Amino acid sequence: MKKQLTTLAASAVVLAAVQDLYAQYTPPPPPAPFPGFLNEYLRKNDPYMNQWDFGGSLRTRLEIKDGFGIPGQVNSVDFRDNVDTSNHYLLERLRYRAGYTHKWFSVLAEGRSSFAQSDERPAYLAAPLPAQTVNRDGLGPESDRVDLHQAFIMVGNHKEFPLSAKIGRQELSYGEERLVGAFAWNNIGRVFDAAKLRWQNPWFGVDFFTSRVVIPEDGVFNVSNDYDLFSGFYATSMKVPKNILDVYFFARNSSIQAISAEPSPQFPQPSSRDIYTLGFRLKSKPGEIGKWDYSLESAYQFGNFQDRRIGGAAAPRLDHSAYMAVAQIGYTFIDAWATPRIGLEYAYGSGDSNPTDGDHETFENLFPTNHKFYGYMDISSSLQNIQNLRGIFQLKPHPRVSLAVEGHGFWLADTSDNFYNKAGAPRGGVATTPGTAYGVNPGYSSFVGTEVDIIAGWAVTRHSQLEVGYGHFFRGDYIEQSLAAVGSRDADYIYVQGNLNF
Repeated sequence: MKKQLTTLAASAVVLAAVQDLYAQYTPPPPPAPFPGFLNEYLRKNDPYMNQWDFGGSLRTRLEIKDGFGIPGQVNSVDFRDNVDTSNHYLLERLRYRAGYTHKWFSVLAEGRSSFAQSDERPAYLAAPLPAQTVNRDGLGPESDRVDLHQAFIMVGNHKEFPLSAKIGRQELSYGEERLVGAFAWNNIGRVFDAAKLRWQNPWFGVDFFTSRVVIPEDGVFNVSNDYDLFSGFYATSMKVPKNILDVYFFARNSSIQAISAEPSPQFPQPSSRDIYTLGFRLKSKPGEIGKWDYSLESAYQFGNFQDRRIGGAAAPRLDHSAYMAVAQIGYTFIDAWATPRIGLEYAYGSGDSNPTDGDHETFENLFPTNHKFYGYMDISSSLQNIQNLRGIFQLKPHPRVSLAVEGHGFWLADTSDNFYNKAGAPRGGVATTPGTAYGVNPGYSSFVGTEVDIIAGWAVTRHSQLEVGYGHFFRGDYIEQSLAAVGSRDADYIYVQGNLNF
């Protein structure tokens, strides 16, 4: 039994360490562990304070966007020429926490303050507008000035007992976060009011959970969407030779009231749907196949889907059948200067091949952290009706410095479906006159365009980091054809981000 428990604990540590390897760019690690200024002071004078945790972080990011549509501005859509598509703004996110860990339980409370300056985007804008909601100008969709980010209790000790439970407001992150993630790039992030049961044994670990996603809404205490239930399980095994195997099942059940659960949500809420996702991910263990690494992931969805109400009438309920697949391979030159890594990835999210046949075939992206995978500009940042061929080149010229160059080629999976934005909504509405806006145009090219990103990070001290990035999107035939009558242009993106842990 003791040997089993030792194996269990070791497997959990290894699993936590490898989950994020080979993802998109990751910042360099700090030169030394840093528990926080207050934690260091308290623990130095009293060893019993090791059970307590007081600290937080401050992140500031300047974003400069040119060629991006600004919701609410007349005729402003992505890549359109001769209209206002320039938005420069500053974001700040402050998180502050207090926690306590005992042998058999732990508690955490974490507050969050998210601020924005000069953001021209409205706090909430929807067209068509769901019933019982209002479009609202404000400080932008990423401002939520004072709110509760997390508050949970966790009971259990996997070193001595296989079951644990975590109840309360919490982040959910699984795999590489392609389908379920904390969306940490966003100035607000994503949390759930959830109950989670974990069973850990020497062969596998599995989370069973039920939850409701929390709706950010500036100026009021954030509440979860009572009409949008998300539940399922996620299992991971380290026992497959040279690999990590994940198997998962997710159920998203949203009633017709979900889309208008709050009057001015800052993330779009779903229309009615019952979607079930069954998938797997196979990932090589670091070092087990030499200098190579790879991952394969695929998921199939079934259920039903009903689009939002239009003009007061309910849209028909459609049978849902969709799928996604991702394949990635990489090679690291371990003995070379700066340990360069090159990688190639292909991602596919199905689209609807026939919008009038009574079936819905567009993949439901659920609750992802898409920013990590489909380009830093977040233009084609939803795994819906898209093909993404991605090339990766990474360098670590110094233990505290990292550099990444990425190239993306985007194609629609099916030209009978829309080009979706990062929120999962059809981009730019429907063109009443050809060549003036995006829409469903089966006769157009499927080639959306290419994106090139350059990102650099520096761990300045053990408690502060700096990151800068530049991206350029070269529009493809689909964009040029969609906007042929009004003109189009490429898009540029620059960001500078600093992070301080305290």
